[in-house]
Amino acid sequence: MAETARGTARLSRPILAGLVTALVGFTSSFAVVLTGLGAVGASHAQAASGLLALSLTMGVACIVLAWRYRMPITSAWSTPGAALLAASGAVEGGWPAAVGAFLVVAALILLTALVPRIGSLIAAIPPSIAQAMLAGVLLPLCLAPVTGILKNPWGVIPVVLTWLVCARIAPRWAVPLAFVTATVVIVVGIATGGPSTGSRLDPAALLPHLGFTLPTFTVGALVGIALPLFIVTMASQNVPGVAVMRSFGYAVPWRPAMLVTGLGTALGAPAGGHAINLAAISAALAASPDAEPDPARRWIAGVSTGVSYVVLGVFSAVFAALVVLAPAAVIPAVAGLALFGAFGSAVQQAIDDPGERTPAVVTFLVAGSGVAFWGVSAAFWALLAGLLVRAVLHAGRR
Repeated sequence: MAETARGTARLSRPILAGLVTALVGFTSSFAVVLTGLGAVGASHAQAASGLLALSLTMGVACIVLAWRYRMPITSAWSTPGAALLAASGAVEGGWPAAVGAFLVVAALILLTALVPRIGSLIAAIPPSIAQAMLAGVLLPLCLAPVTGILKNPWGVIPVVLTWLVCARIAPRWAVPLAFVTATVVIVVGIATGGPSTGSRLDPAALLPHLGFTLPTFTVGALVGIALPLFIVTMASQNVPGVAVMRSFGYAVPWRPAMLVTGLGTALGAPAGGHAINLAAISAALAASPDAEPDPARRWIAGVSTGVSYVVLGVFSAVFAALVVLAPAAVIPAVAGLALFGAFGSAVQQAIDDPGERTPAVVTFLVAGSGVAFWGVSAAFWALLAGLLVRAVLHAGRR
């Protein structure tokens, strides 16, 4: 009896760690995903479909990789990629063109697995410029909590205060609990005669569903969305994800991981999923000793994470409905708070090397400006400007 109890306790610990990993990863950034998909033309139903597709594909990717390689390998949606979509806005060709760009990203990830040279080209982009581009993309979203206080103080201030207190006493749960507070704000708003959107919400919209879109391909979407999305996903998610796992003693099988996440992205793209990748920040929750003292048993946490993502995906339409019902500025504030950590890390890495600081600053300013030419988003021009300035400043140097 005692032996059975000990065995159950040993099994429950990594399972609980996987559940926590999924809860933190999902609730911390689903608002960013919905914001990004909506910005590039997705309707409410299409954004909910994209959230479900991402939850299912990254859940299956976690299960496959963790089970096959007996490592706590976890997958996630590309949160920086979703922020990039939010900053890019509508593109030529609308939502079908955005879906086409997602498919191109999937093809590039698969090519990265099959052709190592592509990964080398990504690695050749100076980290300072890649991170400066990401920081510039994140800047407008990270300002949302500040501007939101002016737009809707009674709705946003409780969310920000919850985040601040939890950031002090329970940092891991700061954003999820800020979302819980936002949910309370939404419910109170509806109960007191809040947004009229609630009366028009079809109950059927709360059921999970996948809606498929026939993709189209435009130059603006390929250059302005697909290329920056691929670079951000690789530089800010996949490469750091491998490094995080290595810090806990796990050598992630690169090619299989890219094949699985590339296939997952390809399968989810027609339903609205922008990209899945190796988890970076949340990877530590399943791979650390806190998840399970025995490194050889932590793969159970990876499988548990995947199963939990699939279950959370069932409620994707409900989460999407909360965004529709939310008072002004509340959900953008949650999304901005969720990106504070990524923004701070990107800024630090962008300006860390004094010799690379000027190109990084130019990249950051162009990306943060939001300017778009010929239907191509600011992220691409920021990358181009940073590389150009760097080439001029470094001309003649060894």
